Amino acid sequence: MQSANQTTGPSKNKLWAGRVLSALPVLMLLFSGVMKLFKPPAVLQGFAHYGYQESFIVVIAVLELSCTVIYAIPRTAVLGAILITGYLGGATASNVRVGDPSSFVTITLGILVWAGLYLRDQGVRALIPLRKLASPIR
Repeated sequence: MQSANQTTGPSKNKLWAGRVLSALPVLMLLFSGVMKLFKPPAVLQGFAHYGYQESFIVVIAVLELSCTVIYAIPRTAVLGAILITGYLGGATASNVRVGDPSSFVTITLGILVWAGLYLRDQGVRALIPLRKLASPIR
């Protein structure tokens, strides 16, 4: 038997909070992917800093944009979140490898991806049930 939370969708407040939280990483990742396609000097310097060849920029941009679009589509958002998590995991590893403190940004983006999805998708909430702490017995 399903509980009332599983049969009803998220409240309007949760839904909008989830959409806003989801929009932040989507916008940042879209901007990042598009900038990679234009290859400005800052992007070229960044790739050199991380030790990646310039020939990988377009491939990484297409991968980043693809994962982001998959996440932005409600029907495929869970798959997109998984793909973005993998993508951001690689970005975090690259940052840590060269001692770049921007790994904080990639980790935060990953948290926002899942927090936004949690608030707007009842299937994710069913898989990751957060429970209120019971009051201690006296």
